[in-house]
Amino acid sequence: MKHLLLLSVVSIFSSCSSSLRYYTKDIHDDGRWTDSELKKIQFYLSDDIVLWRDINRGETEIINGKIRLVEGRNVEEVTIRKGTPGIFRFSPQKNHFAVSFDEKDDSRFLVFAPSREVDGRFVLLAKNWDKSYGKVTYGDKLFTTSNKSAFVFLMADIDKIQKTVVTSSIPRGRKVE
Repeated sequence: MKHLLLLSVVSIFSSCSSSLRYYTKDIHDDGRWTDSELKKIQFYLSDDIVLWRDINRGETEIINGKIRLVEGRNVEEVTIRKGTPGIFRFSPQKNHFAVSFDEKDDSRFLVFAPSREVDGRFVLLAKNWDKSYGKVTYGDKLFTTSNKSAFVFLMADIDKIQKTVVTSSIPRGRKVE
């Protein structure tokens, strides 16, 4: 009886476990989803993204972030954790996704696109990357992020978004009359 109960609990948890996979250009192209369909897909981050920016004197608005004193400067920092759910907002250009992770402000989004260097996975885009940092727009402000963020990928529950419909028939053949 103990084994049956344990087996039941394990099967319940395994059936509820998510099957997050990298969202890739191949998956996207195979799906041929419209923007309204993409809005129904729950996206996630493969890793943390940390954004920061210097706050000018007199500027005190902090939303979805925190202020800390760094070497005598005021810095606004936004951390979007691994596994944070996000939603597709719009496509600024072909195969580019504006994805929002902020539950209160639709203008706070990051842009992802497929990269050939990592098998077509959707990666974080920046206005520019140098050896150590990238510059990204988040809301109406320009933030800096570590170059590690260039390898943060969009993920999705692939089992839920890949549906194959097979229509089959078996002809009986034809006979000569």
